[in-house]
Amino acid sequence: MTTMNIKFKKLNDKAVIPTYGTEYSAGADLYACIEESSVVIAPGETVLIPTGLAMEIPEGFAGLIYARSGLATKKGIAPANKVCVIDSDYRGEIRIPLHNHSSLPVTIDAAERIAQIVFTPYLRGIFEESDTLSDTVRGTGGFGSTGLF
Repeated sequence: MTTMNIKFKKLNDKAVIPTYGTEYSAGADLYACIEESSVVIAPGETVLIPTGLAMEIPEGFAGLIYARSGLATKKGIAPANKVCVIDSDYRGEIRIPLHNHSSLPVTIDAAERIAQIVFTPYLRGIFEESDTLSDTVRGTGGFGSTGLF
C-alpha cells in the first residue's frame, strides 16, 4: 500500500482529523464541524457543511470527495455535485455541499462522518484542435449505445 503525508490545519477546535474506517479503505472519512449540535437538511435542499480543516494536497494530486455509502443509501444524503474536487493549490476550508435526495428531512449531527476523501494523481490534458479523430467500433454512439447486458 502506498502512502503520502497530507498536511492539514485545524481551522476550528471542534474539527475532527480524517480517519480511515479499515486498513484497506481508499477514502478517509470527513466529519461535520458545525457550531450547532445538529443541522437539518430538508428534502431537495443543499447545505454547505464545514469540516473545520484546510489541507495541503501535494502537487500532481487532487482530493476527490465522495458520498459515504451508508449516508447515501440509508439517508439519501450525498455531495450536491456528486464528486467534489479539491485542487492542490487550494488552502481554504474544505466544505461539503450535502444534498438531501430523500423525501424526508435528514439530521446531520456535529462530528458526524459526512463524506470521504480519496487522494489521486491526475494528468493535465494538452488540447490540440483537429479536423479528424480516429475511428472506433463505437463511433459517435452515446448514451446507452453499448446496450444493457
